Amino acid sequence: MRYEKIYLEDVFDGLEIPPQKTPLTMFIPYVNEEVYAGRPFRCVVICPGGGYEYTSVREAEPVALRLAGQGIAAAIVDYSTNGPRYPMQVLQVLAAVTYLRRNSADLHIDPEKIAVMGFSAGGHAACSAGVFWQEEFAEKALGISHGEDKPNGMILCYPVITSGEFAHRGSFDALIGKEPSADLLEKVSLEKQVTKDTPQTFLWHTAEDGLVPAENSLLFAMALREKNIPLEMHIYPKGRHGMSLCDETVDRPEDLSDSERYCAEWFSRCVRWIKEML
Repeated sequence: MRYEKIYLEDVFDGLEIPPQKTPLTMFIPYVNEEVYAGRPFRCVVICPGGGYEYTSVREAEPVALRLAGQGIAAAIVDYSTNGPRYPMQVLQVLAAVTYLRRNSADLHIDPEKIAVMGFSAGGHAACSAGVFWQEEFAEKALGISHGEDKPNGMILCYPVITSGEFAHRGSFDALIGKEPSADLLEKVSLEKQVTKDTPQTFLWHTAEDGLVPAENSLLFAMALREKNIPLEMHIYPKGRHGMSLCDETVDRPEDLSDSERYCAEWFSRCVRWIKEML
């Protein structure tokens, strides 16, 4: 496996430099010439969760390694979590997509099969990339041509989506501050930002999520349906928030509940979606 790390601010002059530069850590499967010669990898840009206050290690490297084991390239973007700096985070995710597309030949990646994946607040960051990629503020800030930053798909895992009734307030406080303008609060409510250019989406959530209600995924799915955007969604009956891969790689075996083990199938369904739908 090829392991490589770059810092996005070293590549994109238009990115505001946060207190700490933004690493993009890439996990590229070994190119077996008998299997992958002439067949580039699909790629997933991973945005870990953490309420926009930190990025969870449980939703980062374990997920990237599991994807790489399935012949899917993965790249973790440790977007900024150092205070209300919107739209810095979405620009960092879009910069990651652009970097991978521009360097796709060297990385053996298919430039038209790059998806963004996000967990919880990372789902909001990933989804923001999906709904805002075509907006002028993004293209201007990154100094890119139209479409260079477009995700070809989104994988949203128990995502923060809405700033309305079912919002996870802590995530929005960390992203835009506790007293945002009404316009900004509306802008970051992503179910209201879906257009015909929003990428196809894979969603999963649990019905009993007590931190980020399942209505976040349901509202986004409804918005996708209204625009005839292809989607696959799984709502599992039980399970807490933040389960990541739902197995021993992210939790101690004694802490894994039956409901958590039941939800672990999301990953195999997601891999099939990546390989057959992306």
